[in-house]
Amino acid sequence: MIRPAATFMRRLPGLALLLALASTSLADESLDHRVLAPGKLPDDQRLGAMKDLNGYFPFSPPTTAAAWHERAEQLRRQTLLALGLWPMPERTPPKAVIHGRVERDEYTVDRVYLESFPGHFVTGSLYRPKGKTGRLPGILCPHGHWPEGRFYDQSAKLLQEIVVGAERFEVGGRSPLQSRCVQLARMGCVVFHYDMVGYADSKQLEHRPGLRPAMNTLKDWGYQSPQADLHLQGVMGLQTYNSIRALDWLCELPDVDAKRIGVTGASGGGTQTFILGVVDPRPAVILPAVMVSTAMQGGCTCENACYLRMGTGNVELAGLFAPKPLGMLAANDWTKEIATKGLPELERLYEMLGAKHLVKAWPLVQFPHNYNYVSREVMYSWFNKHLKLGLKEPIVEADYVPLTIAEMTVWDAKHPKPPSGDEYERSLLRRITSDSDRQLAELTPRDAGSLEPYRQVIGGAFDVLIGRKLPKAGDVEYEKIHERDRGSYLEFGSLLRSKSRHEELPVIFLLPKQWSKQVVIWADENGKQALFAGDGQPRKEVQQLLKAGHSVVGVDLIGQGEFAADGQTWKKARIAQGGSGTAKWDTFAGYTYGYNYPLISQRVHDLLTVVSYVRNHERRPERVSMLGVGQAAAWVAAARAQAGSAIDRAALDTRGFRFAEINALDGVNYLPGVLKYGDLPALVSLSAPHPTWLAGEGSTAPELVEATYRAAGASKGLVISTAAEGQRLGQALDWLVE
Repeated sequence: MIRPAATFMRRLPGLALLLALASTSLADESLDHRVLAPGKLPDDQRLGAMKDLNGYFPFSPPTTAAAWHERAEQLRRQTLLALGLWPMPERTPPKAVIHGRVERDEYTVDRVYLESFPGHFVTGSLYRPKGKTGRLPGILCPHGHWPEGRFYDQSAKLLQEIVVGAERFEVGGRSPLQSRCVQLARMGCVVFHYDMVGYADSKQLEHRPGLRPAMNTLKDWGYQSPQADLHLQGVMGLQTYNSIRALDWLCELPDVDAKRIGVTGASGGGTQTFILGVVDPRPAVILPAVMVSTAMQGGCTCENACYLRMGTGNVELAGLFAPKPLGMLAANDWTKEIATKGLPELERLYEMLGAKHLVKAWPLVQFPHNYNYVSREVMYSWFNKHLKLGLKEPIVEADYVPLTIAEMTVWDAKHPKPPSGDEYERSLLRRITSDSDRQLAELTPRDAGSLEPYRQVIGGAFDVLIGRKLPKAGDVEYEKIHERDRGSYLEFGSLLRSKSRHEELPVIFLLPKQWSKQVVIWADENGKQALFAGDGQPRKEVQQLLKAGHSVVGVDLIGQGEFAADGQTWKKARIAQGGSGTAKWDTFAGYTYGYNYPLISQRVHDLLTVVSYVRNHERRPERVSMLGVGQAAAWVAAARAQAGSAIDRAALDTRGFRFAEINALDGVNYLPGVLKYGDLPALVSLSAPHPTWLAGEGSTAPELVEATYRAAGASKGLVISTAAEGQRLGQALDWLVE
């Protein structure tokens, strides 16, 4: 007698429970496409603490001169780009005005203002020696963050400075900033002591403007706003350009030898000193004081910029001056370990370049942060030697009569102050934006000959913004977590790891048992779950690909799916938290994106990791294609720009997306600089000459995209779809696998 199943189950409750659990497990398996156990996050260093200016920034020099020269070229481009100077703005006439001379015993001091941009002024004091003929060495002296800069007076603490041996004279010691200019002039140098933005006479703009709602607009924005960041417009960039223009003017003075130029400044002025050494080849010797170290990199917004210290730090940046003479002063501050952390590595670099004797550091740790008499004496000797002044040493400062503010200020009744304030700031940024847009328009390729310069500038820019090329095959590691037989295809839940960077990605591979050797990598705003419908089965478009024999890959990029404990895609990018004493980090993009790649760049890194693994798989696919819709189209376009022919075909449905719409520095697609270099159309243009399907742009492609494909002789490789939105996905997939 055969008992009814229900009766059998009642008599074997344990078996019933087992079967029920098994049934539940099978049902869950069909719905759950997780790779990691529930609640477990990828083992990815990017989920840890963000890097900030207080991190550790060691320098490891390359082992060959050729490797260093390649690295140096890349870092110079990165620095110029971070400062908004790639390419360099048009250098307009400085229109310098020199007036109000003050006579002293051995030197004169003139008041100077000159234009860096039309209507924007660099202000300062020009010291000249008396009784000297011929062309003389020229010295630039940026002042740093001393109160009121060029006007600084330390009378309140002067006696204490004399007691501890930091200063020598009661009168001259009142201004350590004037002191070095006076002594250098007495040594036979022409010295320009100029203001930082927002200091002394340079009051057209604030030094630290802060995040201001009235200036945070999509049009007519001000500094320290998302739109300014998207155009790489920052106070540090303006300040550096002021230094370049001051150097232009100094080198053109009839009594200056342009081959004997020195630069020295302390603290923030030290930052200006070594950064000028990075971006301009003309200085012959530099001495940044109390700034270069492997520790704190510079706390002010004028010392930070998006991308500036990505993968580098102040020691390596200072090393870009090699093999020219580089001196560094340290004190009992963040620079105090320079003798053991930084200098030995710089010595190895200089020795490799045949110039070990041309780099030196003096750790004067008996003093706090300073540019005092003891430190200045070291600088005088360094400049005496390397500017070939021929003076007998030791060089000892003599006392002098400091200038009053009335004797220094460049503005008076005959020379009235220029415009300042919000409207002036907006007008300056409009002018800078217009110049940049004009240069981009002039770069638009017209033929094969003009295509290469376009790629060098625009492609070179996106190399920095994205920050990674296609990883080498050996750097990507694969681990299979589960394998499920789905009938006509296999599903592999896997992890891909970038070994050198400690990154890990949950990936789903759907592989037909009759494989066509074609692979489609599907990038989506919702990660790998976008491959599946609500019932856990592949969505119909994926099923069509599988039936045609094409493998489909879905991935959770950082911030998607399994990167979040709740499985919900991040709505905002992570921002560095804290403060530097001068600004809150979450209100200034440079404190985050100067040290950490934007989230969108990191997602492009992930796509490149997937492409590298697929392209180099032992079964060697014959075609690797990528699909991106909406915001994901921008990610795919960026990956294509970096991977080139490793992606055979790319299908992009932009749905009209533009980076210009973003107005928050924690936006998930916030990419500083992208508007300076042409927004999404420029990214798409870098796919030329490789086949690209483009939708969401109307009846024609953006002019820049068409021009680039035309110049590459690949107009037929650009396919424009005007299909309705609901029809585009199927059309894109048909094109990818045709």
